[in-house]
Amino acid sequence: MRAVHPTPSGTPLAIGAKLRSTRLAQSLTIADIATATGLSTGFISRVERDETSPSVTSLVTLCQVLSLPLGTLFEAPENEVIALADAPLINMGGSNAIERLLTPRAESRVQVLRSRLEPGATGGLELYTINCDVEIVHVLSGSLHVRLVTGIVELATGDTMTLAGREPHSWDNVTDGVTEIIWTIVPAAWSGSS
Repeated sequence: MRAVHPTPSGTPLAIGAKLRSTRLAQSLTIADIATATGLSTGFISRVERDETSPSVTSLVTLCQVLSLPLGTLFEAPENEVIALADAPLINMGGSNAIERLLTPRAESRVQVLRSRLEPGATGGLELYTINCDVEIVHVLSGSLHVRLVTGIVELATGDTMTLAGREPHSWDNVTDGVTEIIWTIVPAAWSGSS
């Protein structure tokens, strides 16, 4: 399998809102920041509106005055949107399943997966475990058999099952139709950020 490398985003880096919210949280005015940095109020205002890009030196100076670690300006946004068509394909080890990662690869708090299970799809003959605290499966359409040590639980469209983390289980689509499910894993069992 050939490695796919990320490409730069065509969207300009928006740092102004983080700078402005940090300034306001400290009850500082643009004039206060201008006095402390030696930068003009007009320049700082344009930076906060993302209308201009500061030099590295100006950006470091702004961050120092605001006691804001420079790296936080470049962290992934908390509200990232991943369209289903753009969600990366992953393989969690089942067969006859198309699985997509709906949360950012670097998100460690939770993972949400969407699976399309063809007739006969299975998580495997052997029960398996996932390194997480809680695993939740929600059936969007179709039905699913969840196999546990204690027996089989049948889930229908709209049903949701919560499993204790690390509980041995597997699953099967025993119908003649496609089943669509959402898996939620807390915390994320793995990070695909590397």
